[in-house]
Amino acid sequence: MKMSKMIIPTLREVPAEAEIPSHKLMLRAGLIRKLSSGIYNYMPFGLRTIKKIENIVREEISNFGGQEILCSALLPSELWKESGRWDVMGSEMFRLNDRNEREFCLGPTHEEVFTDLVRTEIKSYKQLPLNLFQIQTKYRDERRPRFGLMRCKEFIMKDAYSFDIDEDGLNKSYEDMYQAYKNIFERCSLDCSPVEADSGAMGGSGSAEFMVKSEVGEDEVVFCKSCGYAANVEKAPTVAEILDKEEMKELEEIETPDVKTIDDLEKFFNTSAKKFGKTLIYYADGKSVAVVIRGDREANEVKIKNALGGPVEFELAPPHIIKEVTGAEVGFAGPIGIKTDVLLVDLEIVELSNFITGANKTGYHTANANYGRDFEGVVGDFRKIENGEQCPKCGEEIEIARGVEVGHIFKLGTKYSESMGANYIDKEGKEKPILMGCYGIGIGRTMAAIIEQHHDEEGIKWPLAVAPYEVVVVPVNIKKEDHMKASEEIYNKLKEMGVEVLLDDRNERAGVKFKDSEIIGIPMRITVGKNITEGMVEFKLRNEAEKELISVEDVYDKVREEYRKANLFIK
Repeated sequence: MKMSKMIIPTLREVPAEAEIPSHKLMLRAGLIRKLSSGIYNYMPFGLRTIKKIENIVREEISNFGGQEILCSALLPSELWKESGRWDVMGSEMFRLNDRNEREFCLGPTHEEVFTDLVRTEIKSYKQLPLNLFQIQTKYRDERRPRFGLMRCKEFIMKDAYSFDIDEDGLNKSYEDMYQAYKNIFERCSLDCSPVEADSGAMGGSGSAEFMVKSEVGEDEVVFCKSCGYAANVEKAPTVAEILDKEEMKELEEIETPDVKTIDDLEKFFNTSAKKFGKTLIYYADGKSVAVVIRGDREANEVKIKNALGGPVEFELAPPHIIKEVTGAEVGFAGPIGIKTDVLLVDLEIVELSNFITGANKTGYHTANANYGRDFEGVVGDFRKIENGEQCPKCGEEIEIARGVEVGHIFKLGTKYSESMGANYIDKEGKEKPILMGCYGIGIGRTMAAIIEQHHDEEGIKWPLAVAPYEVVVVPVNIKKEDHMKASEEIYNKLKEMGVEVLLDDRNERAGVKFKDSEIIGIPMRITVGKNITEGMVEFKLRNEAEKELISVEDVYDKVREEYRKANLFIK
């Protein structure tokens, strides 16, 4: 492709709206342009990389038996009501009515559609297992779109769905997709870790996220260097810290006027936050839920919601509900005598001796509370794991880092097949629900994550497999016949070899051309200048500082060598 005929909207200044490297560089390199908040147009260079990532995904999923289809992005509400998710998806779902007042949504995900398709087409165990996938645009009304393609309202996603007759089959499909994902991200040159995750609104029994470490990641991920354990903070189980046991003391009500927060209580009682039990009140599907955790801990709302069976509506209770269940103003809630519909008690509270908690009386706290003697509830793990705690697998110290989710795989089981009647007839002639798996990859997010890991101050440093173009030939002066003639010959020869090559034949200074190639991130640059009279050109790799003067005859072998290193093949 000759660059004089292309739209190359590179920018020298960093756009004010961009907050993270990938967003800044996608705008500066002219890969995307903003249409509205969270909505972007893909420009030629950006679209070429998107298509390359899609093709890698397509090849790897197909290698494990996936068959590609394309579903509608406009989905009828009836399917979502069958599965029970029309309300669960909440305000992030784009909903609309047609001229006949039929309800539709713009697809945020496609479990229901694939289940509907399979229940229509699959009747016998002989037709299973089956894996179907698509690469499709999804729509989610993000409350706060940000970070470019990391969090937006419209995005390209690969979603695959497996259909099996039993757990063994589902496990095999899940492991196949697990391996396919590892292959995909390796081919994209992404340092990516699979981590245990919560299934969320998708449901199901097993789940793993593929996370790229990033300071701007929206998720916190637990890593153990000793055993390799990794999990999303929302999923990671905690190990209860056992403090010294004490003989039980008598309950004591203590006046604490205007002492409501843990910080205030630490000062008032002159003791550590570990000696307090704080009670949080939630409101879930019309019921009050009290959760008791240690004073220095943070509640894990995902674990709490899972313990409640995944409520549709879930939020911290307003003051009038708190007063209703405790009889006190906000800041004095405690588990003893509380009038809540559900009382959840964290594991560490059970092990705590003589702790201080709210007295359910405005201006008062209770000292020497003990689980079992003074109150009881549903005991479980309801808190977030913290940096430096014990690994739940090996007991060594864990670390928490931020990460960007680029892929997510779920074992859905029969969640959708049972609610929507997707069944098969087994060998004995009995009707049974199909077991399903769900496997998603954010294509745009993957592109952004690659840039986050492969860039410098000058611009993007694309891995060869996903670069929009692999080589750029730069004639220093297009008005010099020998510069242009040699450049054209090199350009045409590389095209014959199967190289995706650019010829920068623009009437610009060499410095402008070099700057653009660095911002865009073309992996190899061949510069044709004054040394062409001696049959020599300058060869430079984007990810290396050094330039090399080589003969025109040797440049083709040099390009072949870079392809060989990247496990790519040309003539």
